[in-house]
Amino acid sequence: MPASYAYLGPEGTFTEVALRTLPEAATRELIPYVSVQSALDAVRVGEAEAAFVPIENSVEGGITTTLDELVAGTPLMIYREVLLSITFALLVRPGTKLSDIKTVSAHPAAQPQVRNWLKRNLPDAQWESAASNADAARLVQEGQYDAAFAGEFAAARYGLEALETEIHDAENAQTRFVLVGLPARPAAPTGADKTSVVLWQRDDHPGGLRDLLGEFATRGINLMLLQSRPTGAGIGNYCFCIDAEGHISDRRMAEALMGLKRICLGVRFLGSYPRADMKPGDVQPPRLGTSDEEFVSAADWVAQCQDGRF
Repeated sequence: MPASYAYLGPEGTFTEVALRTLPEAATRELIPYVSVQSALDAVRVGEAEAAFVPIENSVEGGITTTLDELVAGTPLMIYREVLLSITFALLVRPGTKLSDIKTVSAHPAAQPQVRNWLKRNLPDAQWESAASNADAARLVQEGQYDAAFAGEFAAARYGLEALETEIHDAENAQTRFVLVGLPARPAAPTGADKTSVVLWQRDDHPGGLRDLLGEFATRGINLMLLQSRPTGAGIGNYCFCIDAEGHISDRRMAEALMGLKRICLGVRFLGSYPRADMKPGDVQPPRLGTSDEEFVSAADWVAQCQDGRF
C-alpha cells in the first residue's frame, strides 16, 4: 500500500489544512483529488493508504456526498476525525472591487455558511458551485468567475487577494473531517470514542425508527448524528447514518450493535475511533444498569445460570 493520503483538492482547501494537523500526515505523500468520490475510490483501488474528506459541518449537518459514498460501494472505515473552525475570505483577482463582482463560486457546503453575508453585500451576484473552495479560487484565477469564497490562506496559492475576510453567518462554525481507509481492526478504545454505522430497515412500519433508536436508548448510548439518506429504491426508502458515543469494544455498544443486526435488513459498521474533542462520552452519570460493568456482571450471571451455578 503506498504511503500516501488522498484528500479533497486541489491544494489550498480547508481539507488540506485540516489534514496537515494530523501528525502522521508529515510522513505521507498528500495527493489532492478532484472530488470526495475520487479520493475515496483511490483507497478502494489501492492508489492511497487512506483518504481525508469532510463529513459534517455545524451549520448544515452531514455532508451528503461523503455520507452517500460511505453508504454505497466497497466498505470503508473511519479511523480518525478532525474538527476545524471555518471562516471564509472573498478572494478576487488583484484590483477587483466589490461593485465589480457579478459571479461568485465555492463548494456547495459553503453557501449556507455565507448566505446572509452574500445577501447583504452582493445581493445580485450569481452563485456558481465548484468542486471545492480551492477549485473555485483556481477558476477565479483563470477568469471564469469574479470571486470565490475560500480560506484566506488560498489567496497566495492562486495569485488572488482577499477583498473581505472573517466571513461567516454563524459564530464558531466548524467542519468535521474524517480519515478513511480499508476495513481493519479498530484502534483500542481511548475512553472518548465515537462509533459510526449505517442502518437499513427491513420494512417501513409505524415505530420503525423508534425500534432502531431504542437499541441505543435502552443501553444509555447517546447519539451525536442521525441523518437519513435515500436508498435509491423509491420515494420513502431511506437508510440512517448514525454516530454514537462509545466504542465497539464497550459492552453496551457491542450489545446495541448486535440488537441492530438482529432487527435491521442491513448494518454497515463505519468504525470506532477517537473523538476529536477527546470528551468522554459519559459526562453525566450513566443511567441505571447501562455501565459496562453492569453489562459484564449481567452476562456473567446468565452464564452461571446456564451452568447451574446460582
